[in-house]
Amino acid sequence: MTKAKIALMKGNEACAEGAIAAGVRFFAGYPITPSNEIATIMSQRLPQVGGKFIQMEDEIASLGAAIGAALTGIKVMDATSGPGFSLKLENLGLAAMVEVPLVLVNVQRVGPSIGMATSPAQGDVMQARYGSHGDYGIIVVSPSSVQEMFDLTIRAVDLSERFRVPVILLADQVVGHMRERLVLPPYEEIETSYRMEPSVPPEGYLPYRGDERGVPAIAKFGSPYHWYANSSSHGEDSFQATSDYAISKKLIERLTNKIEKNKKEIVEVREEFLDDAEIVVVAYGCTARSARGAVLKAREQGIKAGFFRPIVIWPVPDEELGQMADAAQAIIVPEMNMGQYIHPVREAACGKAKVFPLSKVGGLAISSNEILEKIQEVARSG
Repeated sequence: MTKAKIALMKGNEACAEGAIAAGVRFFAGYPITPSNEIATIMSQRLPQVGGKFIQMEDEIASLGAAIGAALTGIKVMDATSGPGFSLKLENLGLAAMVEVPLVLVNVQRVGPSIGMATSPAQGDVMQARYGSHGDYGIIVVSPSSVQEMFDLTIRAVDLSERFRVPVILLADQVVGHMRERLVLPPYEEIETSYRMEPSVPPEGYLPYRGDERGVPAIAKFGSPYHWYANSSSHGEDSFQATSDYAISKKLIERLTNKIEKNKKEIVEVREEFLDDAEIVVVAYGCTARSARGAVLKAREQGIKAGFFRPIVIWPVPDEELGQMADAAQAIIVPEMNMGQYIHPVREAACGKAKVFPLSKVGGLAISSNEILEKIQEVARSG
């Protein structure tokens, strides 16, 4: 596509198209509502651009296939929803340990367990960050529009390749299934990173030695560089599992710090009306749409309300949240769960501003009027 194009698309359709534009050429998946459109479109689009689509026998196998394809040097993606995401966590931990670049999309629905397949929720926020066992770094992005399903899929691919890490695109049923205007740029103008390859001869290659950012070069499987995708604690040469405390400590710290210490390259937030804001609404995903509307209504009523949206929700934009809390008197965190992202927000606020939850569960989105009522309540309480 050589010219920009305007289209009307579902969020899931935009996600698939964003993956194609970012250079994803392999998709392994397993059907689950409400993410099915992503797999369906990838099965049609990938053969058109020389890529491969495969439906595996279950969710565990699908992410395993994506990991295997990524190790050959291909950009890959998988997509699922709540129950499937739970099943994929074992292999998500493998990808984090082996440091495999890939994108995993989770279009959230009501849980726990099977829950409600066609109703929205935001109950997988903590699971996305901490779902696999052990300590590791991961990146999670949260789209709130169809345009962002396209744009953030591209960004997710870029971040995964740049930091040799799995990146989760944490959407929800509302954003996945809504239709909106989408601007598709010329694909040749879209630039995404490609993983750093070794610059040393095969005999000198250490597949788990990080650069100054903590990110190792990764050689393609099938090349003259021989290395082991070792899921056990391992040294920089990859081949030997170890029980050595010092080696394991160094590895775990690097897996975490390559994300936490590079936040300035990763974190992205949107801030509006913060110059004079006394009450700030912090929201992500589809809830951010209602939150911004509520803030606009509040300001029309003379309430000094502000809007803060973390677009990258993990790692936490704690510096930006802390700066916002310096000036605000109160923070409201509306979420379609029983209260998950409120915990890192409260921690970042460090007691400088009161933090109030606004939770809603059961499959209905939070309306702007519900958030406005909470803003009014907090404003009255002083």
